Amino acid sequence: MAYRAPRLLIIPGLHDSGPAHWQTWLQQQYRDSRRVVQRDFSQPDLPRWAERIQRTLESASREQAGGEWIAVAHSFGCLALARHLADHADTPIRQVLFVAPAEPDKFGLAEALPHHRLAVPSSLVASQNDPWMSAASALRWASRWGASYSNLGAVGHINTESGFGPFPLARRWVEAARARAAREQRPAHAAIQEWRFAV
Repeated sequence: MAYRAPRLLIIPGLHDSGPAHWQTWLQQQYRDSRRVVQRDFSQPDLPRWAERIQRTLESASREQAGGEWIAVAHSFGCLALARHLADHADTPIRQVLFVAPAEPDKFGLAEALPHHRLAVPSSLVASQNDPWMSAASALRWASRWGASYSNLGAVGHINTESGFGPFPLARRWVEAARARAAREQRPAHAAIQEWRFAV
């Protein structure tokens, strides 16, 4: 069976990510990517948003049997993704990127989120002056989740309003995540002839 690279799952925050947002730009780079579309992007309902991630994965799996995913979330979408990972130990998501998470305490949700290392490798990208989450809080959540942490400096909420259309860092992360997945799968898929050159 031929190796298939993980597909990209885009998880927007409140009010979705518009046409000029970096998440939309990133989604356009990968033809087989999928966006989680909430029934109401104006209502931050954590259980419903997390379950919508699961429903999106299930729907995509029916269209194209099985396969693994990497997920890129923004703002409240980060909280929904963390909750999804806590609720679904069997998720096909293998690596995640959290960008500018929203502060759980703003929504009274801190206790509804995992406070332990996530089961999949993760990275968290924050800002020094994000109005939705302080850099100190972002570092605390990254530590709880076992995520690598990057602070981009004074760049706001890392969204359209703070000047982020194309976001090459996110694309580099996706490419690195796909390369990592390929390396992890290669021994299982390498042909006998290839093994002669692997020693």
